[in-house]
Amino acid sequence: MTSLEHRRTRSTVTLRDADGAPLAHEDVTVGQVRHAFQFGCAAFEVADADAGYQDLWLGLFDTATLPVYWGRYEPRPGETALADLTATARWFTHRGVRLKGHPLVWHTVKAPWVDRLPLEEAEDLLRGRVRREVRDLAGLIDTWDAINEVVIMPRFSNEPDGVPNAISRLCAAKGRVEMVRLAVDEARSPGTSPRLLINDFDLGPEYERLIEELLGAGVRIDAIGLQSHMHQGSRDADQLLEICDRFARFGLPLHWTETTLVSGDLMPADVEDLNDFQPAEWPSTPEGEARQADDVVRHYTTLVSHPAVESITYWGMGDGGAWLGAPAGLVRADGTPKPAYDALRSLVRDSWWTGPTPGRTDADGRIEVGGFAGRYEARCRASSATVDLAAGDHAVELRLSR
Repeated sequence: MTSLEHRRTRSTVTLRDADGAPLAHEDVTVGQVRHAFQFGCAAFEVADADAGYQDLWLGLFDTATLPVYWGRYEPRPGETALADLTATARWFTHRGVRLKGHPLVWHTVKAPWVDRLPLEEAEDLLRGRVRREVRDLAGLIDTWDAINEVVIMPRFSNEPDGVPNAISRLCAAKGRVEMVRLAVDEARSPGTSPRLLINDFDLGPEYERLIEELLGAGVRIDAIGLQSHMHQGSRDADQLLEICDRFARFGLPLHWTETTLVSGDLMPADVEDLNDFQPAEWPSTPEGEARQADDVVRHYTTLVSHPAVESITYWGMGDGGAWLGAPAGLVRADGTPKPAYDALRSLVRDSWWTGPTPGRTDADGRIEVGGFAGRYEARCRASSATVDLAAGDHAVELRLSR
């Protein structure tokens, strides 16, 4: 059986009133309000969705990935979507949701007007773009996919207008290591302290070598992003753990940044580039939905069991607008939840969730709290306060005030 004990807190919480006196022999209710583990989802559409869809999203996820693709964020030089993105970010933060921006540097969905510029000018603009977004959104978005899919970046050759891709050319000229250094150094240059990830779908030796080279060259990344778009069938537990073990050797936290599991027919196994599969229709089916529910439980349970993993992001809750038109959402296009949604929520907000639970403090105002690590709220005498309880055995104090 998979052990999740390393995710649990066993904490002695001493409750005190506003003056610091222990709340002895008092009735208390303690309940979890957020996981320490990041259960995330791409949230490109949520703030503008109807209330029912928003409730489904907030009823399962606690971490949102927001789109900051250069080509959409700044479609014309100097015209950015800062106001709209700020409003969306505030909508989430007001609801206690953690945020990540995606991505600062990528060769796809980049500003097309940069391609025709001399490479030196394109580099200057890219550096400025990274500094600007991190600075402008600091305090709202402080975690970023600093650079996306850099393994393939120098050889990426999509040229729809016949103009060579400026980001790919720049990566080819500088090399992958220096391209990553550009992204992370510029992201930290405004004096902010963002948490920065490298992110890739290539989970093989090239990505491992790149990370080795980055660490050897002193390029500081804070976590390793691992994509897993499973349109051709889910990875089994042994595969997932083997991948985690390979990347955990670098001593950095692992974030499974883009997870999808389809609830319809699987993409044929002989398709090498997933973008090449474009059926006229790709419906969700009862059989596919049952398979997806089983897959999502195995996928999440397996990854949460690995101590190096600290985040899983599902790549879009709903089918509407899903990548490649795949039925990969946990919610159908009509807004109704699939079995996979219910199965995952049963784990995240039931089996792996605590409270609210009534209890009573002892003579010293202490109460024992056990459950998955995370943020907990204590209520006593019509007062309340929250405290973050880490995994393991801890003793903490919490002062309640009206």
